[in-house]
Amino acid sequence: MRNHIRIALLIGLGLACPPLAGMAADAGLTIEHAWARPAPAGRMGVIYLTVKDTGAPDQLVGVRTPVSDDAQLHESTMNGSVMQMRPVEAAPVAPGQPLVLAPGGYHIMLMNLKQPLKEGDTVPVTLLFQRAGAVTATATVQREPPGP
Repeated sequence: MRNHIRIALLIGLGLACPPLAGMAADAGLTIEHAWARPAPAGRMGVIYLTVKDTGAPDQLVGVRTPVSDDAQLHESTMNGSVMQMRPVEAAPVAPGQPLVLAPGGYHIMLMNLKQPLKEGDTVPVTLLFQRAGAVTATATVQREPPGP
């Protein structure tokens, strides 16, 4: 009898608590055009995407994926005539100001890939936002960015 009560309570809690991705959707965040470049196992990879926000301003504060030992938010900038890449702690997203992760700017670096990223494969990535929490997206491995 006690087990039936516990099961009923767990089911009730599951229905009452929306998943984090649902909370992110409620916060007005959408992930579009997620893609990754092909790369061999043991090397570095990269993921690009766009985050659109129709809710309150937020910040991307972390990333993770099961395909690499470590995933980091990076930014490439020009310093004179030299392109530099460095990790950043956060990247802003706000209504009317999408966060674009693209070559030459913000991007997700995948350190020490556990598997090769082959063209046509998909890569799960979890984006961690300061307000919205975790949002999961799927990047398609391809050589060129997706069309508009």
